[in-house]
Amino acid sequence: MQAPPEKVAFVAMLNAESNGRPDALGVVDVDPSSKTYGGIVGRLDMPNAGDELHHFGWNACSACLCPYMPHPHTERRYLVVPGIKSSRIHIVDTKPDPRKPKIVKVIEPKVLAERTGYSRPHTVHCGPEGIFCSALGSTTGDGPGGIFVMDPESFEILGKWEIERGSQYLAYDFWWHLGLDTMITSEWGTPNMVEAGLNPDILLKGGYGHSIHVWDLRKRRHVQELDLGAEQQMALELRPAHDPSRAYGFLGVVVSLKDLSASIWVWHRENGKWGVKKVIEIPAQPADPEKLPPMLKGFKAVPPLITDINLSLDDRFLYISCWGTGEFLQYEVSDPFHPKKTGSVHLGGIVRRAGHPKKPGAPLNGGPQMVEVSRDGRRVYFTNSLYSPWDAQFYPDGVRSWMVKLDAKPDGGMEIDPKFFLEFGDLRGHQVRLEGGDASSDSYCYS
Repeated sequence: MQAPPEKVAFVAMLNAESNGRPDALGVVDVDPSSKTYGGIVGRLDMPNAGDELHHFGWNACSACLCPYMPHPHTERRYLVVPGIKSSRIHIVDTKPDPRKPKIVKVIEPKVLAERTGYSRPHTVHCGPEGIFCSALGSTTGDGPGGIFVMDPESFEILGKWEIERGSQYLAYDFWWHLGLDTMITSEWGTPNMVEAGLNPDILLKGGYGHSIHVWDLRKRRHVQELDLGAEQQMALELRPAHDPSRAYGFLGVVVSLKDLSASIWVWHRENGKWGVKKVIEIPAQPADPEKLPPMLKGFKAVPPLITDINLSLDDRFLYISCWGTGEFLQYEVSDPFHPKKTGSVHLGGIVRRAGHPKKPGAPLNGGPQMVEVSRDGRRVYFTNSLYSPWDAQFYPDGVRSWMVKLDAKPDGGMEIDPKFFLEFGDLRGHQVRLEGGDASSDSYCYS
């Protein structure tokens, strides 16, 4: 938290058009004293078209300082950048000049399939034994999805992580409590369930993910399933407490079949067992059906659609992206079971189309989506594109992509930075990583 402020951010930029052009990794100037503040100052085009860059992560983090870490001198230098559509993985070197990143290795989907049986890599985290990556499914597009491990120096794929997967079949996010030798995983759907867009038949039958799973991290074995109930659809983003002595974390659930609300849940440990409890519910908002996309007209309401969350490094503030309503929320969560709302801003939204202070008369579409928080908790960045097949369903006029920055106050509250409004043109910005690390890059053995 005491490290110098970030000067650049790395952003996955998707080419959603079928025009044969590749995706790119953008380098954004986030130094307020710079003449190019809020602009793209570097760009790395991928070597192939059709990757759909989505989530990516660093090769090394504070987990490298854990007692059983075999690579204690690894440098945070390389970005591991998967394509969720192509199953291709790019290793990107950010040194010596972070504004000029370069690809040093490409892992083809055939290699991933041969060594793990998985496809559609999704989320990347550095762990004590190597680089961990989740995958949505098998090579056929069905399940099970799961996790595989990469060597943090050679970037060779070592193999599938799970030894006994128990009841786990669907996959999405994963995180851990290193001090408790515990991993938590969440659920979305198999590639065949999500790649053509949100399937109403699967959704209304409660067929998307609605459980989180507890694992023995060192033994690689499934321990417990925590089922939220089939009404709670798409249990996605996981954010554990950063303090390794705290045995809890936050989960974002996209939508309830009961009333289209979204919710935040806390998983926690009690008497040697893990439990889960809903602590925040965000209701849907009534809307004129004429202003809604076809999928929502019959409901006459806009669902919040919690599609990302983030937790400040001091475990004080939880940030929530409501991609449907265009609201971005801040909660004080020092007591995780009694969160207090401390801030809200609106940008975009299916109906609201709230504008930015830099372009006050221009309606924005998309909504708060991938969010990243600086290490000191004072700056918050987010983009507005979710996933191209789903963008088309909820924003059929086509997501016009942007990235914004908020200034967060030490004791709660936040304001939009009026000088920072980046438009991506014909590309769509997704995940953001900050130079030197950010609130969701690291896991810790010590506090």
